[in-house]
Amino acid sequence: TEEVRALTEAPTEEDEEVLDPVVFRNKLVGTEDIQEKLTQIQVIEFGQKHFFTSVESYFFNTSLQPPFNKNFDLLKEKLIENRSDLIRNIITSESPKQLERIESIMNPDDDHPEVQLDKIELGLHQGFYDHDLRFACFTDHQIFERYHRFKLRRSYSKKEALSIKDLTDLHPGDYVVHVDHGIGQFGGLEKVDVNGKRQEAIKLVYKDKDTLYVSIHSLHRISKYKGKDGEPPKVYKLGSGAWQKLKEKTKTRIKDIAKELIALYAKRKAQEGFSFTPDTYLQHELEASFIYEDTPDQNKSTQAVKQDMESSTPMDRLVCGDVGFGKTEVAMRASFKAATDSKQVAVLVPTTILALQHFKTFTARFKNFPVKVDYISRFRSTKDTNRILRELAEGKIDVIIGTHKLINKSIQFKDLGLLIIDEEQKFGVAMKEKLREVKLNVDTLTLTATPIPRTLQFSMMGARDLSIINTPPPNRHPIITELVSLNEELVKEVIEYELDRGGQVFFIHNRVQNIGEVEGLINRILPKARTIVAHGQMEGKQLEDRMLSFINGDHDILIATSIIENGLDIPNANTIIINNAHHFGLSDLHQMRGRVGRSNKKAFCYLIAPPMHLLPQDSRRRLKAIVEYAELGSGFNIAMQDLDIRGAGNILGAEQSGFIADIGFETYQKILNEALQELRSQGVKMGNEGDSGIAGTQTSSFDSRHLFVNDVTIDSDLAVLFPEGYVESTAERIRLYRELDEIKDEDQLTEFSNQLIDRFGEPPLQTNELLHVVRLRWVAMQLGVERIMLKNQRMVLFFIGDQDSPFYNSPTFIGILDFVQKNPRNCQMREKNGKLTLSFGNVPSVELALERISRIGEVG
Repeated sequence: TEEVRALTEAPTEEDEEVLDPVVFRNKLVGTEDIQEKLTQIQVIEFGQKHFFTSVESYFFNTSLQPPFNKNFDLLKEKLIENRSDLIRNIITSESPKQLERIESIMNPDDDHPEVQLDKIELGLHQGFYDHDLRFACFTDHQIFERYHRFKLRRSYSKKEALSIKDLTDLHPGDYVVHVDHGIGQFGGLEKVDVNGKRQEAIKLVYKDKDTLYVSIHSLHRISKYKGKDGEPPKVYKLGSGAWQKLKEKTKTRIKDIAKELIALYAKRKAQEGFSFTPDTYLQHELEASFIYEDTPDQNKSTQAVKQDMESSTPMDRLVCGDVGFGKTEVAMRASFKAATDSKQVAVLVPTTILALQHFKTFTARFKNFPVKVDYISRFRSTKDTNRILRELAEGKIDVIIGTHKLINKSIQFKDLGLLIIDEEQKFGVAMKEKLREVKLNVDTLTLTATPIPRTLQFSMMGARDLSIINTPPPNRHPIITELVSLNEELVKEVIEYELDRGGQVFFIHNRVQNIGEVEGLINRILPKARTIVAHGQMEGKQLEDRMLSFINGDHDILIATSIIENGLDIPNANTIIINNAHHFGLSDLHQMRGRVGRSNKKAFCYLIAPPMHLLPQDSRRRLKAIVEYAELGSGFNIAMQDLDIRGAGNILGAEQSGFIADIGFETYQKILNEALQELRSQGVKMGNEGDSGIAGTQTSSFDSRHLFVNDVTIDSDLAVLFPEGYVESTAERIRLYRELDEIKDEDQLTEFSNQLIDRFGEPPLQTNELLHVVRLRWVAMQLGVERIMLKNQRMVLFFIGDQDSPFYNSPTFIGILDFVQKNPRNCQMREKNGKLTLSFGNVPSVELALERISRIGEVG
């Protein structure tokens, strides 16, 4: 109707009276009007109850899927019975992995399947029998009593980056770092003429107004300066040599650290670990019974952990996943795999509360399986502790969960096979030194939401494996985070809103001395609210009782210290207020915020702190970062910011503050890569280099040969750019140049090209040439080319300058010499001043340059 259509359109000035409540109510359509309209058109009704007169009726001879209560023997009997009655069995699931698990549980022997099954990748709300068509349709979530998750449609998909590279845009005047020339100021994007061709270049201004124009093909060598504090950095003079000295000093220190890491890694690799057997039917059964649907990252991490466990080398893997993203499930699957191979598992946690929480979680998860779980902490009586120690030594306990007591010399395992460290950032260096003694020949799995700088650097330098769970579970909302000043009215309003919707509230106050005063304040402004206090100085039994009381919903507000930050899972608590937030570290704030938003309800986090201008620079940066990164899966970004603010320091020792402030974090990463590349070129292998996908050398999609260079400089007089007529915004062009510069393979480049076409239309010739430049760099890296000059329709390739490089004894270089001998008319190789070059004539475009250089790769 016209009235309904009017309500869906934005009101104009003439329609202002529509906003009047009385007029607005008159515009609404009643039930009777809708029914009357529906009777005038064809209506199809499903179900038992009918509202309209039926002209034709169809009866479906169906019945609902019977319950199995996770009894797989009962399910197997029913499936075999159906086949004997000539009823076709169909299993449906949205997850292909789940279908495979069901198949393996029903038919553990592939050669002699007992049950005939048809598997369909489809999400159904309920299973059913169709008695006329003779088939039975079973759903996986009903078989395993899993939740049937509906999916929210996203209006857009925000790409979560795994680095801090594009967290801020460049603006004129910003301090930037060029990896070869040092710190200067960004002067914007400018058009320059090269042999009469228009190109775009980045203008950098250095000391004494020295100006440097950087080609857009070298944009990856520039980064925004992000040092330790807000003071302006030292701006360098071009050609002074001071920057090179600092860079070499940094590189030397990195190499020293890297060599120590290599020794540590080699020592671990030399140890003979236990090779766990491949998954059994019990493992499939456990994973299939997970009540939620695995996220892609969760599944990938699980597979990586299993692969490590099945290897003969001891595992040392870091699983970095945001709070509530399913790290514990990955750990439980690994624990179960170890237990089914008769190995014991130790789960080390930082707090007694988390030990209790994990004990309940593991026990509930393994209740239908022959795995014995127990926990040890100061909550346990002496009698219980002695019993646990005895049963551990006898091998009667499969999984033991505990605090630092687990590392005590009095603890003796019969056969420890797996060590899981949860929230490792909470353990001190002395504790980690003890752990290192245990870890040498025991598989180790470390879980964290916000890894400390040293741990992150370990993974970036390739000394340990890294898995990132970056996909949020279905239907999770980002936690709305606000920075506020202490205000009684605001606190009252926030708590009342949460209680009115049936929820509970955390109020964090980290001083035990006056936490009672905070409870008094809340009781005064909210006399009807039920409050309870919890902190780490309480007796174990009292603290446990209070936490369980809050978990059970007996109280509305938990006033606590930061003891609640690790692992507590209370889906009904969806508002957290953190007092004196400026006194907490970045990872602490992120962990505490993660205590809310663990269901599909919208959650809120309020950070109470003094006005920003009264706070130190580091505190301001921490609070700004925690508010800015409220998106789901931002834990890794927060860890990167933490690394940026605090510095990486001596990653093998207790020192945390580092030397990043002098050069900025991104440049530190570039120098780190250069240092590792130089070590590799000397024949030194860095453990599992490249596996992490974070800091390994760039790789292309062409082949898997060893790369002797990790960057190629391209000088060209060809018009290769995004023309202003194609992309008008200067800021957008810079963003596109940066994104293009970081693309690593052909699939990403194709996706980038498709997005360009979708947003701006068919790209002009200059832009297509720009895309070919990226491909040209990939092939050049494979061929040991450090620089390409494309000018006056000639292409000159400059090979590695170090004549002692192993590149000159590699199959790649032998292949290049072979190509030159076979094509003397098309190319010419020269050596001048210790520089080896290969030149081609008649190269008027980048596309043709790519074609010529690719032929060398085919021979090499």
